[in-house]
Amino acid sequence: MTQLETTEATWRRPVTTRGRLLRVAALAAAVLLFCTTVAYHRDWFDLGVYYGTVHHWMSTGAIYDYLVPGSRYGFTYPPFAAVCMLPMALIDWQSAVAFTLLLNAAAAAVILRWTVGPVVRRQGWTPWYALSLAGCAFALLEPVRDTVSFGQVNLLLLALVLADARLLSAGGRASRYAGIGIGLAAAIKLTPAVFIAHLLLTGRPRAAATATAVALGATGLAAWIAPDASRVYWTDALWNTDRVGSLAYVSNQSWQGLLARVSEPHEPSRAVWALGVVVLLVVWAVRVRKSTAAGDHAGGFALTGILACLISPVTWVHHLVWLVPALVLLAAAGLRTPDGPDRRRLLTWAIALPFVLSSSVVWLWSHDSSGIDGFLGGNTYVWIALGLFFALPLRSASAEDRRPALPGP
Repeated sequence: MTQLETTEATWRRPVTTRGRLLRVAALAAAVLLFCTTVAYHRDWFDLGVYYGTVHHWMSTGAIYDYLVPGSRYGFTYPPFAAVCMLPMALIDWQSAVAFTLLLNAAAAAVILRWTVGPVVRRQGWTPWYALSLAGCAFALLEPVRDTVSFGQVNLLLLALVLADARLLSAGGRASRYAGIGIGLAAAIKLTPAVFIAHLLLTGRPRAAATATAVALGATGLAAWIAPDASRVYWTDALWNTDRVGSLAYVSNQSWQGLLARVSEPHEPSRAVWALGVVVLLVVWAVRVRKSTAAGDHAGGFALTGILACLISPVTWVHHLVWLVPALVLLAAAGLRTPDGPDRRRLLTWAIALPFVLSSSVVWLWSHDSSGIDGFLGGNTYVWIALGLFFALPLRSASAEDRRPALPGP
């Protein structure tokens, strides 16, 4: 029996409810200890940007001239995001941190329910126990840890997009509201706008129109509330890459980030970047069309999340929460594969990739990403995204997958 099979057998052994509670409590305590004392903690830096921006806006009427004291970092999101964050002007810093933690916890619970939940039901596992274990593994992922400790919005945006996937999966009258989540996410941050292209590509013009209308409506609302800030954003701040940091910084795990590190100290070739983006878009279109034709709508959404990470000029490590649906699909593919080499291979990857994404390995090259070791190790998360993009197993949906309760695998 292989080590993987032994591990599987161990976790399948029946235990009492009390034993399961103790196991979950011990694992959760270990994860909490790791996240608060061992792993990098970002000291709510991005939340500080949001908080400072909102208060600066209230006192001066400007959004994009705010910079964190002693740095060159300022607010980089569209004005509608600042509108959504206005309630922070009414609370103190500690309350803002607490509220952000609650929102991220709620978003994480929703994401796990909608992605891991279908796998749990299909395997016949005890829901609360399996989801608790999955939640611990989820919390260890560096993109999730960074999203929480930066006070970022990535989990909330992922939950909004998955909400639309759920509505489309439900069909019927519920699907009429699909597109609202994607539209709101795209108005808050531009990257999720790629899911509008996904809706068009997969033959969902109504949902695409809804998403576009919501995004434009939210953007128009922000322009009405803060016309000067909107003008500054769309004509200046959006194009000012100095506001987000160096493209070659090791945290930028996108195709552009890889090229910037290879080219450093010179500027990366725009032609090479554009060519790579075109190739990625073609592969995405082909794979998404095939997955949609086969009924694997979850696979199409997962591929689009990976695409967003790869083609965005800046994909910080915390943005990689968009890989989570693909990681779940990879595990689901392994679990549904009959015993044999293919099952062992898929489950090995399903365990290894989250482990690497929890390791913070790219930071070993944070000061020097030159050489072959820097090329391979400093771009580890890019390689994971590319591997999932080209090799994520897709499948035909069974009758169970078409149930209205889920957008997941």
